[in-house]
Amino acid sequence: MFEIKPTLNALMRSKLGAVLLILQLAITLAIVSNAVSIIQDRLTYLNQDTGYPETAIFKFNSLNFDKQLDRLQQVELDEQQLRNVDGVIAAAAVSSVPLTGSGSSDGVQLKPMPQESKRVNMGYVTGDEHMLRALGATLAEGRDFTEDDVVVSDGDGRLPSVIIVSRAVTDALFGPSKGLGETVYWGTNPLTIVGIVDTMANQWPKSSFGENTALIPVIRAGNFQKFIVRTAPEERAQVMRQIEELMLASHRERVISDITGLDQKKARYDARDVLMMRMLMTLIVVLVIVTALGIFGLSTFNISKRTKQIGTRRALGARKSAIVRYFVVENALICTMGLMLGAAAAVLLGQQLMQWYSVPALGYSFIAVTAGLLLLMSLLSVLMPALRAANISPSIATRSV
Repeated sequence: MFEIKPTLNALMRSKLGAVLLILQLAITLAIVSNAVSIIQDRLTYLNQDTGYPETAIFKFNSLNFDKQLDRLQQVELDEQQLRNVDGVIAAAAVSSVPLTGSGSSDGVQLKPMPQESKRVNMGYVTGDEHMLRALGATLAEGRDFTEDDVVVSDGDGRLPSVIIVSRAVTDALFGPSKGLGETVYWGTNPLTIVGIVDTMANQWPKSSFGENTALIPVIRAGNFQKFIVRTAPEERAQVMRQIEELMLASHRERVISDITGLDQKKARYDARDVLMMRMLMTLIVVLVIVTALGIFGLSTFNISKRTKQIGTRRALGARKSAIVRYFVVENALICTMGLMLGAAAAVLLGQQLMQWYSVPALGYSFIAVTAGLLLLMSLLSVLMPALRAANISPSIATRSV
């Protein structure tokens, strides 16, 4: 028999230590379960497919100072020179680079503005017919852009008539497995969806619309121009070393900067998430260690206070297993109360985090698993003091007599 009632009576005579331990367990469960949930969400995000061969792509910037320069002609010349480099698969001038946290976003809808209709927010990239191949994204349906599709933004006033989008965009607008050949409106401008890519993250992959991406065939040549280059992964470093010299050889009145791999740009974009995960992992370890030490310390303190009582019980014939069981039951009662309080606190904390910081909803499985591990840890933490108590000699009871 577990003798729960005598154990509760003993706890009531020494409430402070038990209450502190209950609060410690509750706080640990609330924080650890939410921290594990956030870590799991961030790991899922960090490991998800972006749709690009990140280790095979790099980007760089070109800033021209020549006011007499024909900017469009120079962009075309730069692209051609890049494509002629050994090891380069594709290259394109683009308005922004995916996965970097910087670029342009807008929305497309089913009817022209200002008519009300279903609308989807998205990040978009503009460039020429080489853009898709330079990004390394794979079409699931439709076709790539052609030279005739490309519009020069400072040219004759033409607007683009076609668009390539990610599957997330068509699913949101038309439903699963639909959208190819349909017309969407970018403001008042109609665009025909000529291609669909299953997975293609935009410039803000961890945003609520991070999978909604569009490629638009528009060239916007300016003094500041971004380029993306795709190579074989093993040749990327060698090609990157040639870029500055190659670009300056064709036109010296400019600065070439930020020659960086796409995986490195994404790592910088994700740096805060990685730092947050490390901090949360450290917090989890510290809380668990402190809680384990608290349980160990309380058990040791209780034994030191009850040494004579334990000796008396041993003298009256109590077995060692009964002494161990007593302290294990006492600890289990404290732990159960703490975990029940902690479960309620975890749910409330999860709701607040979801409201204020847009973290995902806390799954009850995280609470259950964390509570189970804390219960196991508490039982292991009390085992050594309980075994020490069981070894107290019955003669202790008569020493002060």
